[in-house]
Amino acid sequence: MSATAGQAQGERGLAERLGLKPGQVVQEVGWDEDADDDLRDSIEELTGNELVDEDFEDVVDVVLLWWRDGDGDLFDALSGVVTNLSDGGQIWLLTPKAGREGHVEPSDIGEDATTAGLSQTSSISAAPDWSGTRLVTPRARR
Repeated sequence: MSATAGQAQGERGLAERLGLKPGQVVQEVGWDEDADDDLRDSIEELTGNELVDEDFEDVVDVVLLWWRDGDGDLFDALSGVVTNLSDGGQIWLLTPKAGREGHVEPSDIGEDATTAGLSQTSSISAAPDWSGTRLVTPRARR
């Protein structure tokens, strides 16, 4: 396998680790210059759709929420994006990894997610500088 092919497979693997599928609509919230472009590109490649922004007015399958300590109230942000989700949709909360500027403590994520009525199902290394926490609405509410 060539370096380029391996690199392309690695980039595609970033989106696959999030459990995304072709055809899904992914809304991106909280983008800033520190967001991981390889992850963003891999999502667009895998889904076959461009990421939609915060102003998108239809339901989405996945919300990609970039969040840093100091961005405001996480509970408010989670409560705001959950209304955009289709039935069975999910939120990927992306936060800087431990030791990076803007790191958010997992206990804060858990507390705010629970208060917003969400369940944390998994956590992954989403990109070199970013951790991903998968949040869903509990089955009883879907």
